[in-house]
Amino acid sequence: MLRRRLISLVLLRKLLTAAICLIAVVALFSVHFHIVPSSKDHKFNDKITTTRDLQSWTRELAPPHLSKAALQTPKLNGSIRDSDYEKLWKPPSNRGFLPCTTPSPNYTTPVESRGYLLVHTNGGLNQMRSGICDMVAVARILNATLVIPELDKRSFWRDTSNFSDIFDEDHFINSLANDVKIIKKLPDELVNETRKVKQFISWSGMDYYENEIAKLWEDYQVIRASKSDSRLANNNLPPDIQKLRCRACYEALRFSPRIEQIGKLLVEKMRSLGPYIALHLRYEKDMLAFSGCTHDLSLDEAEELRIIRENTSYWKVKDIDPIEQRSKGFCPLTPKEVGIFLTALGYPSKTPIYIAAGEIYGGESHMAELRSRYPLLMSKEKLASFEELEPFFNHASQMAALDYIVSIESDIFIPSYSGNMARAVEGHRRFLGRGRSISPDRKALVRLFDKLDQGTITEGKKLSYRIIDLHRRRLGFPRKRKGPISGTKGMDRFRSEETFYANPLPDCLCRTEPSPQNISDVVK
Repeated sequence: MLRRRLISLVLLRKLLTAAICLIAVVALFSVHFHIVPSSKDHKFNDKITTTRDLQSWTRELAPPHLSKAALQTPKLNGSIRDSDYEKLWKPPSNRGFLPCTTPSPNYTTPVESRGYLLVHTNGGLNQMRSGICDMVAVARILNATLVIPELDKRSFWRDTSNFSDIFDEDHFINSLANDVKIIKKLPDELVNETRKVKQFISWSGMDYYENEIAKLWEDYQVIRASKSDSRLANNNLPPDIQKLRCRACYEALRFSPRIEQIGKLLVEKMRSLGPYIALHLRYEKDMLAFSGCTHDLSLDEAEELRIIRENTSYWKVKDIDPIEQRSKGFCPLTPKEVGIFLTALGYPSKTPIYIAAGEIYGGESHMAELRSRYPLLMSKEKLASFEELEPFFNHASQMAALDYIVSIESDIFIPSYSGNMARAVEGHRRFLGRGRSISPDRKALVRLFDKLDQGTITEGKKLSYRIIDLHRRRLGFPRKRKGPISGTKGMDRFRSEETFYANPLPDCLCRTEPSPQNISDVVK
């Protein structure tokens, strides 16, 4: 009897021990499961919502050459938490700032015209855009009738487009009717009239135009501005003139209906893929030749760019040290560097990216590493049919206008270089309070990229947090436009200012809720 009891007790102990072990194993497995979740449980793009109403495009619009596997590419090693992704996608708060372009009560309709202002714009699309808006303000200052500006047809791109090919001419004229009288062409009786051709001094204020230029009306009925870019000061102009610049740029200077139609189509197709990044990848032949940047290029490619720079007469600087240029942050990021940057910020590899650019120098040979990280690289050529894009072929400015529209509407805008396009898009998005714009700190990034190449650091969480901390201060929305760099003088002083069209605050963005004292605290 005693032996039977002992046997029963031993069996009971074994049974309890087994049960305890089983419970421990289950608990351990449960903890492990929650720490390392399956990628299937975190479809990041599905969690993100946009503040704008999306069109009902279907997934069938995804380009046929992209396989299902490409759309489901897992995140790269070293990526950061999903909560950090959400912070990067979420639009920054506008802190109550809204567009305010209404003129003051003392603002009057155009007075009797003193003469006609002809304008020859110069540069690419966005350089011409800002120049046109400046000339609207100059015409107002001079009490002049503005003739629809002539677009640059001699720049690097040799675009033959006229004003009405790119912009809605009638809308431009009618929208500014209470500000400036604008006509489509010079009256016939003045076509052969002697005119004064003048290159206005860059970054000039009211005194220059009201005194020196206004005197020309005494001898001439027609003044022709031979250039339009940066002819008006960024700061210290009357509020009504600053607001007029914003009305001209963000309300009157609308793209032509044909460009608007295709631009809207491209935006809708990008939104059908989910939240998207518009990447202004300034890795084009003209940019690299102009800047002298040859990092990661072959000797033959570098020589080709040098010859282009030598043979372009209006590019003044010919002898450029590419290593020094890059170390100072004066070079656009390469496609490879952009891929490292986006990965470090935490964007998953399935993120749709719209390449807002012309032809990338070197083509696929320089795009391969970026594409290996982000297979969903889209462009207007991939999203639109040949027939839809055919009217825009051989017209670089019209193609750039399509990129501009998609960039304005993007959830994230990232320029690889702070040129005219980058500044124009960032300023427009600030004005509209739309999305997030991230301007890479190229000078600091170059040092990190070089360490990666040297093997002294590797990709992973450490690099990610360094790059995020570096750019955290660049992700905010409202801030006052930067003035000149301390210690600079003359033209360098004006050149160092943040351009008006890159940041229209405080002139065209107002915050009425807090007291003026609180406003100054926000915009400093």
